[in-house]
Parts: sequence; C-alpha cells; structure tokens
Amino acid sequence: MDLPLSAVCRLSAAEFAHSTTYLDTAAAGVLPRSAVAAVRDLAEAAGAGLPGGSGDFDVVERVRAAFARLVAVDPQRVAVGSSVATHVGLIAASLPAGAEVLVPERDFASVMNPFVLRGDLKVRFAPLESLADAVRPGTRLVSLSAVQSADGRTADLAAVRAAADAYGARMLVDATQAAGWLPFDASPYEYTVTGGYKWLLGGRGTSYLTVSEEAQPGLTPLHAGWVAAESKWEACYGPMRQLAADARRFDESAAFLPYYAAQPSLALLERLGVEAVHAHDTALARRYRAGLAGLGHEPVPGDAAIVSVAGLEHRQAALQAAGIHTSARGGTLRASFHLYNTEADVDRLLDVLSG
Repeated sequence: MDLPLSAVCRLSAAEFAHSTTYLDTAAAGVLPRSAVAAVRDLAEAAGAGLPGGSGDFDVVERVRAAFARLVAVDPQRVAVGSSVATHVGLIAASLPAGAEVLVPERDFASVMNPFVLRGDLKVRFAPLESLADAVRPGTRLVSLSAVQSADGRTADLAAVRAAADAYGARMLVDATQAAGWLPFDASPYEYTVTGGYKWLLGGRGTSYLTVSEEAQPGLTPLHAGWVAAESKWEACYGPMRQLAADARRFDESAAFLPYYAAQPSLALLERLGVEAVHAHDTALARRYRAGLAGLGHEPVPGDAAIVSVAGLEHRQAALQAAGIHTSARGGTLRASFHLYNTEADVDRLLDVLSG
C-alpha cells in the first residue's frame, strides 16, 4: 500500500543527505544513504581483497526482480545492462533493411540514433502530440519516450499502442524519465528501456530492457557473453551450449557497484509506493508552475515532475552558483522534482528566479 505524503517526506528525510537544493533528477538522481553504504561496503571489500569484494550475482537477480515488480512484468522479460543506447542498438540490429521506424521529433538521442546510424532503415519523424496519427501501413516500429527528457511532455501511449496495433507495428518505449515517479506498466509493449540512474536512484551503469515473450525469438543477442547462458557458470569457456530461455539472453555482465546501489534504492521506492511518490513529485511541480506564472513565465504545459520554461536557460549557471541544481536543456531551464525535494526547495528556486 502506498504511504501518505507525510510518510514519504519522513522516510526521504531519513534516507537522503544532500546539502544542496537538488532539482535535477531528470539528469541524475541522488543516491539514498542505504545505496551509498552498499557501494562503500563493496568497494572496501574489493580494496581489502576480501572474497565478497568481487560482487554477487544474486544482488543483480534481486534488482531484476524488483524492477520487474515496479513495471508490472515477469522477471523473465527483463534483461539488465549498462545503458539505454546499448539496448536500443540491439533492437535496431534486429530490423530488416528498409524497415520504417517512427520517432517523435526532438526525442532523446538514444531513442533514435541507433536506427538513424544503421543507414539502411527509414526513420521518420512526427510531432509527439500527433504521433499516433503518423503511424501508417508499413511502419515496423514506433520508438518513443514515455516522458520527454527536454521538457516533461508526456506521450499518449495508449493512443500510440492502438495505432501500432491497427497497422501491425511494434513499440519501443523509453521509460527512463518515467519509471520511479510515474506509474508505468511495461507489459503492453514489445520493448521498453529504462536508465536506472535518474528517478530509480541507482547510479550510472544500471539499465533495464524488457522484451515481450512474443518479441524475444526475433531479437538476436549480439553481445551475448557467458552471463547470457542458461547456466552461466558452465559457459565461461568455449562456445555457449545453450542461451538463457528468457530475456536473460540479452544481459550484459552487470557492473556490480551501481547494481549494489540499485538494490536498496528500488527497495525504497517499493516501500514508499510509486503512486505516493507521483503525488509528492507532481504536487511540487504544480507549486513551481504556479510560482512561475506569478513571475510572468509560461512553462511547458503538463503535469509531469519535470518542468521546463523557455527564456530562463541563461539563469542556470547563477542558480548553480547559489547551490540550486537545475539543467539547461533544449533552450529551456529544466527543474525536476523527486521524493527528496520539499516545498522549501521550490520556494527557494522561485525566490532566486524572482530576484
């Protein structure tokens, strides 16, 4: 059961130790104390030459299971890796020459470049707001972000899914800017990719690929190493006898330090409940939007935890100097609000902008 907002604030206060006004989760999340401790313990064990310092694959399996619960799929649909671009590149490599891929204009680079750079695919762009209308006969794949990195605009995934089904197209959804604050169900999509170092608070080097059972046979595990085997400890040497029967066949060998951080971070999100985090984050975003309007600024419309406003990007450096962390993205000033933020953080940002 999701916790009340007061409990979200109390748990967050106990779990985070950042000393700045950090409003930049859309760039990278703040590690909870428990995640920092897990990374420190592993690093110290490695530095001391202790057996546990080499890391434990059981931690990776627990992270896989926790992420699967978060996005409402079976763990057998989840592959782990290090970056969204690597996952998308795997999907791009599976498409036949000449296949049409539909992508929103100005979406994040990793969602499109693996298709563009193949050179023999037809990549077509359309406005996010009319993406469903742009699906047509011959569209093979629609690749899009659930929430836009630059400005927080949210895709109408249900409409795109319906259009894709009508024309026999598959969908790839990047949930990097959604999972962790926005309730997200990965089960309707053939593929989803999620960087784990932003709203999931796992640190760079954590990334998740989900592949539907129907789509798994058509995806070649081009970077398969020993961890992609059905029995990895029997696959260390020589040709692989048998690939994993499920999405583990698409695993990269996980970087243990960020995955050790991901385990307590995902546990914290599960304990709080994403619905409660969503209510907390969007309440702060609405407070900021209202404050911007009071200052005469018009943010990009929406109700996301990411708020961007044109004409203020030049203020980002001064905000940084004042200990307020935001981003300048796509000609806008971008602020993003997560579970460790408070109304006082919003008010401080507005106060500096007003001055």
